Amino acid sequence: MKQVLLIGIGPGDPRQVTYEAVEAMRRVSVFFLLDKGQAKDELVQLRKAMLERYLEAGSYRLVQVEDPYRDGQAADYVDAVRDWHERRATLYARLLRDELGPAQVGAFLLWGEPGLYDSTLRILERVRQQGVSLQLEVIPGISSVQALAARHRIPLNRVGEPLTVLPGRRLAEQGRIDNLVVMLDGQCAFTELTDPDLLIYWGAYLGTVDEILIAGPLHAVREQILQAREEGRRRKGWIMDTYLLRRPR
Repeated sequence: MKQVLLIGIGPGDPRQVTYEAVEAMRRVSVFFLLDKGQAKDELVQLRKAMLERYLEAGSYRLVQVEDPYRDGQAADYVDAVRDWHERRATLYARLLRDELGPAQVGAFLLWGEPGLYDSTLRILERVRQQGVSLQLEVIPGISSVQALAARHRIPLNRVGEPLTVLPGRRLAEQGRIDNLVVMLDGQCAFTELTDPDLLIYWGAYLGTVDEILIAGPLHAVREQILQAREEGRRRKGWIMDTYLLRRPR
């Protein structure tokens, strides 16, 4: 049975890697890294830098492979993601069979928190369905949502009130918004909101030296956020951002 660790490494700051995660890294023989292309090579380099910071050179092996392509503009989002997960599962199954010995421990270093908006657990379940026996261990990490709240010095929840977390593509379906976190909003769905009372707490590249924070009434800072996103993407070739929408009491 293959032993695999899913290690949450936080949103980018190596100081936000937990001691539990560091202890887990020290048990690992092989780390699997997904290469998402030149534009996002920085994400691979950040992972490598974390390993160099916490582990002894020569104590582990890196296996870096190209991540299967996903069509982000597909008309049917669910089908596109399902197809992408299947191709990833086939890749992961091959890696675990060919690159991980019976007495070794393999690991994926996952951005943020493995249980929040990360697909690896679902993909490894598909790997099991392909006949690869796995013993999984999940090490939690700090999510970008937690980092966002900390950077803006606000609590995520309010007394007696729920907190909703959803992807940007579902924002348009919401009625009244009181306290809502949005992730994966590549289309900037917040620009379609017209409620004059909404506040936004926005952050990009959280936990890195390029971190950007903007907060205020949505109608007042909307254009500032769009400009910051465009400048960040032009400078780095990629952007990861999240935000909280909140109605004042």
